[in-house]
This record gives sequence, C-alpha cells and structure tokens, in this order.
Amino acid sequence: MAGFLSNIRYVAWTALAVAILFLIYVAFSWAQANVNDYRFWEAALRWGHVLTGIMWIGHLYYFNFTQIPNVPKIPEEHRGPAISKVIAPAALFWFRWGAMFTLITGLLLAWNQGYLLQALTLGAFDDPSFAVPKHIFIGIGMWLAIIMWFNVWFIIWPNQQKALNIGDRYASLDAPAKAAAAKTAMLFSRTNTFLSAPMLVAMTGASTLF
Repeated sequence: MAGFLSNIRYVAWTALAVAILFLIYVAFSWAQANVNDYRFWEAALRWGHVLTGIMWIGHLYYFNFTQIPNVPKIPEEHRGPAISKVIAPAALFWFRWGAMFTLITGLLLAWNQGYLLQALTLGAFDDPSFAVPKHIFIGIGMWLAIIMWFNVWFIIWPNQQKALNIGDRYASLDAPAKAAAAKTAMLFSRTNTFLSAPMLVAMTGASTLF
C-alpha cells in the first residue's frame, strides 16, 4: 500500500477509474439512466467541471496566497533553480490545463442543460420580453471564467515562460525584461484571483437561487 500511495500517478489514475465506475454504477443502477440519458451526461460533465475547476482555482490560490508572497522571503542563494525550473513550471502546467478543461466542461454542461447561447448572450436569446434571470446570472459567471481563462493562456502563461525561461526559449532575455514579464503575469494572476470570487458566486448560486 505504501508503494501505491507513494506514486501520485497510481493514486490519480486509480481514483479517476474508481470515480467513473462509481458514477456509472449509481447512474445506471440507482437512477435507472443510460448513455443516452441527459442526466447521466449532466452528472459526468458536472463532476468533470468541478474536478478540473478545483485543479485550476487551487493552483491560482497556491500561486497568489503561498508562492508569490513567500518566495521573496527566501534568501536569493537558497532559491536556486528549484522553484523557477521545477516547481513553478509543473504548477503552471496543471494550472493552465485545469483552466482549459474547466472551460470546456463548463461550456458542454451549459449546452447539455440547454442554455449555452442564452447564458453567453446574457439572456438575449430568451424571449425579448422576458430574459430569464438565471441565464443572465450564470452568463455573467461564464464570461468572468472566460476572461480568466484568456488571462491564463494568453497573458500569464506567455509572460511566465519569459520570466522563468521555460523551455529555454528566452535565454537571451535581459533581467529587466524578465522582471517586467514576471510583474505582468503576477498582476493578471491577481486579477484572476479577484474575479474568482464573484465568478464562483454565479457558478454555485445559479443552481440554488433559481
């Protein structure tokens, strides 16, 4: 057992397999669903959306509440390449792909529920005389999430690549340019941290307030 638990790949893949089998068993046995039942796909997509969302926002909060505030407290001679060459690139991998799959599963979930266009247009696809409040509410949350996803992939990640010389593509970049890239990445990461709270209000409240 210790050998199994010591290997995160074994733990992660086995946990995913057990979760999927558990979902299928409950859906098909207790809920009497089938692969053509929208309830099954809603449950599967909602699970995937929450799982990948935890990966994304968890790393966002790790960066902003743990790594960024505390790395400057470590003496320069003790930082070495451990953070910039090992920890940060690995965290950024899970961070950006968590964002990607959270967005994809969220859009698919909205499509499964039949309100994707209504939410993205903030109710414009509803009856013109009556925009459904839930669609406007969840739509605001979806657009905040899309902005956050855009920041991750097109601002934070490219600037972190420059700041940390990930993939050895920016070895010739001078120190001021790297510092500027790091600051840009930090500011947009803080922006995402700010947006995450109202975004989560919409994502969680849409299922309970309406």
